[in-house]
Amino acid sequence: MRAMILAAGMGKRMQPLTADLPKPLLTVGDKTLIEHQIERLIAGGVTGVVINHFYLGSMIEEALGDGSQFGIDISYSREAIRLETAGGIIKSLPQLKDDSFIVVNADIWTDFDFSTLQAVDGVDRLAHLVLVENADHNPHGDFSIDDDGRVHEDHSARDKRLTFSGISVMHKNLFAGLPIQPCSTVPLLQQAMAQNRVSGEIHAGEWKDIGTPERLQEINEIYTGSLNNGS
Repeated sequence: MRAMILAAGMGKRMQPLTADLPKPLLTVGDKTLIEHQIERLIAGGVTGVVINHFYLGSMIEEALGDGSQFGIDISYSREAIRLETAGGIIKSLPQLKDDSFIVVNADIWTDFDFSTLQAVDGVDRLAHLVLVENADHNPHGDFSIDDDGRVHEDHSARDKRLTFSGISVMHKNLFAGLPIQPCSTVPLLQQAMAQNRVSGEIHAGEWKDIGTPERLQEINEIYTGSLNNGS
């Protein structure tokens, strides 16, 4: 499968670090967040990546180029206005080529093994979401997962809800008939969940949403410490 990295955010919560730098180019150790992400995708067998961008996007293109330095094909979807998550994916569908593809946020830090992800058929399943335990910044979670591995938005099960990690597999049928315009994936996923057409899994390993300078510093300290320990 090919993958799409969502990198069109403004990084407002990361100010002042993002005053003149797009959030995906902030560094952990000696590499940018998006480079770490690309390396994880390559390790998972992904051969092509589409990156959408809006804010200071030319800097992302200059940093990553066509992907040859990583051994992967990278193409870009430039947004003149912010299309949000679904709009950005819809615009990128011709570049993604496959009916089913991985979608991942540029600003997460994880040890998730992308090679375990499988394509969804677009009929019984329109999407597959990776869920994680709730972090302090999202204590009530987003979705719950039932015994059959189907994901639901069940407000009555707050104690069973988990956080959406920003890692998923989506099928182009999730976006069928929709124009290229600003739109979030959330209502589309909610509709598919109501039809019992979204599956999921729980990732119990490392995962962080790098949403603030404090979280970036925390990950840098953990990463540097692991390097110093030889792990």
